[in-house]
Parts: sequence; structure tokens; C-alpha cells
Amino acid sequence: MSMSVRVAIVVHGRFHAFDLARALLQAGAGATVFTNYPRRVAARFGLPPERVVSCLWHGVASRLLQRCPRWGEGHLLEGWAHRAFSRWAAGRVETGKYDVVHCFSGVAEELWQRLGDDFALRSLVRGSAHIETQFEILAEEEHLGGVPLEKPSPWMRAREAREYELSDQIVVLSGFARDSFLRRGIPAEKLALVPLGSDLSKFRPEPAVAAARKARILAGEPLRVLTVGTWSRQKGVAYLAEAARQLAGTHRFRFVGSIAPDARELAEEARQWVEFRSRVPQDQLPAEYAWGDVFLFPTLQDGYAVVLAQAQTAGLPLLATTNCGAPELVAEGQTGWIIPIRDVAACVTRLQWCHAQRAQLAALLDEVARPHAGRDWSTVAADFLAQCHRRNEPAPQPC
Repeated sequence: MSMSVRVAIVVHGRFHAFDLARALLQAGAGATVFTNYPRRVAARFGLPPERVVSCLWHGVASRLLQRCPRWGEGHLLEGWAHRAFSRWAAGRVETGKYDVVHCFSGVAEELWQRLGDDFALRSLVRGSAHIETQFEILAEEEHLGGVPLEKPSPWMRAREAREYELSDQIVVLSGFARDSFLRRGIPAEKLALVPLGSDLSKFRPEPAVAAARKARILAGEPLRVLTVGTWSRQKGVAYLAEAARQLAGTHRFRFVGSIAPDARELAEEARQWVEFRSRVPQDQLPAEYAWGDVFLFPTLQDGYAVVLAQAQTAGLPLLATTNCGAPELVAEGQTGWIIPIRDVAACVTRLQWCHAQRAQLAALLDEVARPHAGRDWSTVAADFLAQCHRRNEPAPQPC
């Protein structure tokens, strides 16, 4: 497959699709995005308007459902929203010529059925672990925390299982996600591991920022522990809050992002130990990363979590769980540490080490900042094209 490959990216929202499309275009591929975002919004992310096909009515309907969640109770509207977008995309994609159709899970079934086996390579991307693994982890957390959590519905679980079966390729974002598919019986040859990246030029810190971080660590100031994302129980914030409580006085915890309904009460309780800051646009995140000394990500399950790549590029050591993309990014003890999910003791012990071993932590910052650290979107695009090429190669003929 040459760099002139034609890729249709189908996404009900934005996720990382706009970043991938932009990188593919920069690599010379013919990428077109089919989305429910307006073209003018996509343009803010560097996508030419002629490369965006927008389903505006679906975007409006989706935002109304988000603002009025009671309207979406039950599975009738969930089913309508996903099927309608998939059918809309199918009607647009089938009129073009593409080598690869890359679709986000949940909106692929009708698209795959309409295109059939011979139209193009059917590439499905799942942003998290296998949906059954995601469901099990959330159900367990619901039991442990005694708080109802939003979990994949039976309708969506069945739908995604059919999408996995229909797909030629399933793109996963981390080793954790890949292993979750393997444990569910998905053949290894069907899986493509393509971790995400970050804009290195945007997140790499100025020398003054790195120098200030090292100076305050060596001066013995309270260690600054930063987390960016969504304050939700799926992200492990119950364990973050407990770690912050135990380390109050020697560490400062800051959370930047939105607060999910399932963790609002927990956020109110944690405010005595954690400083909360509202979600900020991407272009303001470098200033937030500049505040931190260590990046904590205690998620229970994530496909990748792009904030990990951003934080590492910004010069922060990562302290994260096994159930995300961190194991692919972290050199244990050199650029960060990996801990099990729900293990408050391991989290506290490592942060206490960071507090006590200031000189070693400062030296570790130099390793994080090495030029080879980080993964940009051009590498992501190259890996994606390589995976697609591998599947589009003709099968060897028998002798």
C-alpha cells in the first residue's frame, strides 16, 4: 500500500480521529473524515473543509441527548443514534473509492453490512478494552463502591460483538486492550496495536519550565501530583482521593478536567486534599503540565489515554496503572512506574519514595526529557498505514 492510500475515517464525534486524519494527510494519504462535527470545528484541528463530510443533524441530536440524559434512558434512543449515524455514513462512503474504511466501534455494523467484503479493508478501532472486559471492570467497581455506574448496555455489547466479527482488522491502542481481546477469543492476526501520540512541538516544555520543576523538587517543596482527564470512578479517582488523603501535607494534588455524575460526591469530599481545576482547551494544557512534578493516572481501564503521551512529552514521570497505554510508554524506574489497579498502597509507597528520594527523582526527569521520549502523530499514521498494508498484501499462492 503506497502513501497515496485512500482512507475514510468514520467517527461519531472527534476522539483521536481528527489527529490521525491530519497526520495521514501530512503523510500524503488521501484521508476523508465522516463525522457529526461541523466542518468549521474540524478546521480548528487542522483539517481542510474539503476533507470533512459532516452529519450536522446527528451532532445536534447527540448534544441534546448529552444535555438531557433522561431522554436517552433505555436503549431505544441509543440504538437509534448509533444505527442512524452508521447508515448515514454508509450512504456517503459507498459513493467514493477507498482502500481503507476506518470506523470507530459502536457505529460500524450497518456500514460494514452495506459495504460488504470487497469494497475496502474494514478497519474497526476500539478506544477501550474489549467491551466485555470494560463491562466486567465497571460492574466490579460498582459493587465495591456501592455507586451505580454507567456501563455498556446489553444492546451495545451484542452490537459490538457483531462488529468485531464483521471487521477485517481491529485496531487497539495498548497492550492491555489487545490482551483483553485475545482473552475473549479474537484471533491475534485480526488485531493491530497502534498506540496514540501527542503533538511533541506543542507539549515539550521550555527549558525554564524543566529547570523550575527540578529546582523545586531539590528544594524540598511539597511534591506536585497532577492528573488530567475526567474525574470518574472508571478513571480510578476513588483511589486517587484516598492516596491524596494519606499524603496530605507532603504532597499537593491537582486535578484538571470535568467531573462525572458518578463521582460528584467524591469530588466534594476530596476537595480538602485535591485542588480541582476546570477542563481547559488543548492549547492551554501545556501550562497545566508545567505545574506538575509527577503525573498520576490511576485508571481502572482505558484503551490508551492520550494525556499519558502529553504528560510524558511535557517532561513528567508517569505513575499509572497496568490497564491503559502506560506500560508501552514507561521504562520502569527510568521514566515512571506501573502499579496495579485499585492499589492505593502501591501508589502511596511510590509517591513517598518520590518525596524522600528527591535527587533520584530529579535525575529521572533528565531521562524523561531525552529527545527519543514521546511519540508523535506522524509515527501513529505510519504505524496505521503499515498495519493496513500488511492486511492488504496478496496472500501467498500455493505451489
